[in-house]
Amino acid sequence: MTSWRMAPNLELNQLVDRRNAAGADILNLAFGESRLPLLASLAALLSAAAYQTTYGPVAGTQAVRDAGARYFARRGLPTDAGQVVVAPGSKPILEAIQFAVDGDVLLPKPCWNSYAPQARLAGKVPISVPITHLYGGVPDPSALRAAIRTARARRLDPRLLICTVPDTPTGTVASPDLVRAICEVVEDEDLILVSDEIYRDTIHDTRTPFLSPAELIPDRTVVTTGLSKSLALGGWRIGLARFPAGERGERILTGVISVASEMWSTLARPMQEAADYAFGDPPEVRQRLSASARLHGAVARALHSVLVDAGAQCRPPTGAFYVYPDFEPLRTPLATLGVTDSRTLQKFLFDEYDIAVFAGHLLGDDSEALRFRAATSMLYGWTREEQETALSSADPVSLPHIRKSLTRIADAMADLRSRCFAETAI
Repeated sequence: MTSWRMAPNLELNQLVDRRNAAGADILNLAFGESRLPLLASLAALLSAAAYQTTYGPVAGTQAVRDAGARYFARRGLPTDAGQVVVAPGSKPILEAIQFAVDGDVLLPKPCWNSYAPQARLAGKVPISVPITHLYGGVPDPSALRAAIRTARARRLDPRLLICTVPDTPTGTVASPDLVRAICEVVEDEDLILVSDEIYRDTIHDTRTPFLSPAELIPDRTVVTTGLSKSLALGGWRIGLARFPAGERGERILTGVISVASEMWSTLARPMQEAADYAFGDPPEVRQRLSASARLHGAVARALHSVLVDAGAQCRPPTGAFYVYPDFEPLRTPLATLGVTDSRTLQKFLFDEYDIAVFAGHLLGDDSEALRFRAATSMLYGWTREEQETALSSADPVSLPHIRKSLTRIADAMADLRSRCFAETAI
C-alpha cells in the first residue's frame, strides 16, 4: 500500500500558521515564500480580466506564448513561441516532464523537496548526487559521472538531470565553469537536462556571472520558471517552460501537453493576462525585480553573518532568499543537548526558540548532517506597508521590524552556543 504524505514544506508551514493563529509567536524561516507586496498594476489587470472564464489553449494563448518567448530571448535564449508552454505554476510542468521523459532522474543533493516525490509519482527512481562545497543546485561533475555508472550497474536507467540555477536550498548561483562541466557530462551520457530557473531574476548582484545550460546544450535543455519567487505571486500559480527546438524538444513538449490536457487543461485566462504583462518586462516590473534582488541580498547576507558568527559553516548567498548553514563544527556540544541530526536540530530550534527552519534531510540531504534551510524572505514584514518600506530602503536590515527578527535569531544562536559549551564544561 502506498504511504501518502503532504509535502513537508507545506505541512510545516500550515503547522506554524495554526500555532500562530492560536496565539504563538513562531518565527517562520521554513517556507520558501517571497513576502513582497503585489504590484498595483497586476492587481488592476487581474480584476479587469476576471470575466474571462472560458477555457483557452492547453499550451497558452498566442499572446502569452509570444511574451514568454521574448522573455527568454532577452535573457540570452532565442526562442520561438512554439517552444513555450504556460501552466498553473512551474511545479505541474516539472511533474509533466517526469512523465514525458523516459528513464530515472538524477538530482543534486540537497535539492528542492518536490523533485524526488514527483519522480516517484511518475514511476522513476530518484538518484541523488552530492553538490560541490561552493555551490548548490548542480551536482559535482565527477560525482555525477560516478553516480551514472553506479546506477547503470544497478540496472537503473538515468536519463534526466534536474538542476536549479540559482539554487534552493543553498541560495547560491552555480559558476559558469561548473555549468559547462555539467553540460559536458549531459552530452557524454546522452541525458536530458531540466534547468529550473525560477530564481533567475532574484540574483542579488548583476555582476554575478550567470550561465544557463540552455545556452550551451540548447537541444538537450528544458528551462522552467514562473512568477512565484520573482514577483511574489505564489498563490496565483503562473509557470512557464521553454522546450528545445528540433525533434527531441518537440517530443518532450508533445508529452507535456498531453499530460497537461489531462491534468490541468489550461492556465486560467486571467492569469494568462497577468503572465503576458509580467513576462513582457515592462519598466515597473524591471524596477520591482531590481529592488527585490537588492532586498533579498541584504537580508540573506545579514542572516548568513549571524549563523557564521554562531559557529556554523555556510556558503555565502548570491541568489534567491535562502541560507543553508551546517552546524557540523558544533556537533559534539550539540549532542549534549540531544541534537544529533537535522531532524533533532529543527525540533530543538522550534521547541526552544520558536524558530521554524526546514531540516536538510527533508531536502534529500544526509539525515545525520546538521544542516537546515532558512528562508530570509519571511522577514520582510507582514503588512504591505512594512514590505514596501523594506523594498524601498537603502538599508533594509536597519529597519525596526527586520532588525527585530534578526536580533531574535542572533539571540537564539548565542544562547544555543552558550548552552552547548556550558554543557561541555560540566
